[in-house]
Amino acid sequence: MQEGILGQSRFQVYSSRNDSTAVVPPGAVHRDRYFQSPRTSRRPDIQTLSDPAGIMLRCCFGASPTKADRTASGNCNLSAAAGGAILIDAEDWSYSYTLNIAGYSRTKELLETGKCARSTPFIVGGHVWAVRYYPNGYKDAADFASIFLVLVDSTGAKDVKAKCTFSVLDKAGVPVPSFTRTYTSACTFTGKGSSWGYPEFINKADFEGSPHLIDDCFTIRCDVTVLKEIRTEEITKCSKQFVVVPRSNLCQQLAGLLNSMDGADVTFHVGEEKFLAHRSVLAARSSVFKAELLGSMMENAGDPVEIKDMESDVFKSLLHFIYTDDSPSEMACEDAVMAGHLLVAADRYDVERLKLICEEKLCKHIDSNTVATSLALAEQHSCPGLKEACFEFLASPSNFEAMVASDGYEHIKSSCPSILKELIARFLPAELKAAKDIIMKF
Repeated sequence: MQEGILGQSRFQVYSSRNDSTAVVPPGAVHRDRYFQSPRTSRRPDIQTLSDPAGIMLRCCFGASPTKADRTASGNCNLSAAAGGAILIDAEDWSYSYTLNIAGYSRTKELLETGKCARSTPFIVGGHVWAVRYYPNGYKDAADFASIFLVLVDSTGAKDVKAKCTFSVLDKAGVPVPSFTRTYTSACTFTGKGSSWGYPEFINKADFEGSPHLIDDCFTIRCDVTVLKEIRTEEITKCSKQFVVVPRSNLCQQLAGLLNSMDGADVTFHVGEEKFLAHRSVLAARSSVFKAELLGSMMENAGDPVEIKDMESDVFKSLLHFIYTDDSPSEMACEDAVMAGHLLVAADRYDVERLKLICEEKLCKHIDSNTVATSLALAEQHSCPGLKEACFEFLASPSNFEAMVASDGYEHIKSSCPSILKELIARFLPAELKAAKDIIMKF
């Protein structure tokens, strides 16, 4: 079984107009871009988060404590008539995502019916997922809190089958039966953006009078099991190995293709430099390049493409990653400045993995001189992990004062005024709540 622990998350507000989730009958489930480390025995990480409106949320992430039933879904050998064996591989991937919501009432005030908070993506079974939480219900379910599991990226798979269970946890961390929804049959996620969930997950009237809402806080756990496609193969009893299959060197070959420029069919002008590349490769790795080079935005095929507002070394590193899926050498030397430029480029061309690599790198280089710039970068390019890392750094009064005295603070005031509201909501003492509420209205 492959398991992992997710590192960071936050929530974002979405309007129902941009939501692909559709209403389903009560009790039913409906169809509708970060890092992962190996599972360890340590306790799950807990983060305190806030959305732009000041909602305080806490998220705890951890791999599922239970293993899949290997009797039913593990590996087994059956004797074969040809003197070998048949390997049937049907192992599943399981993961638990625990969400602690601090500020239940506040979320209801700020997120109207049809609007949701969405978590940072997490990976299960090689696919990218997220959870959407609607405190005032999805569409017609205004009397309920709704919740959905969303397939953010199917990594090329056409259909992904998964089972999911949503539970409200009691003080001991045990699912409450009356607030647990399970869909035992596999749900088919038909591609990027599809989702399954419960519009009528929690009856707000019943829940608000229950002992599970403590100090305006409660906990939801989402258990996800991604079903692995059953694979069978015949295994012979030969003890000798006649053929050694080498590891894939596709990345090296594609890097050679980029360097040799063989078959290149598009030219980019970036500053004073010229880069040759292959339309099909760029289109396969970036939806933006696909639209610009092959789609309706395509310009004359023979004309060079001008890339503005980007340094040539940044574009070169972007191309390197697109062809090899490997961090460019400029990142190996812990160059935070390059990481920031590459993050902007990755966001511009929708290269999500590179963006997350850069975001993780910037999280490790936060200090009083860089925190303001990093915070503005996180806000402008939707980097929740980086934003949370900056807030954690600014929790120290001395760090906060140093940031306010820096030139970067003036940049935040002019370019990201909403960040100031969030800083106030996060760090103003609780006893000044009335003043905080007044400031948040402006």
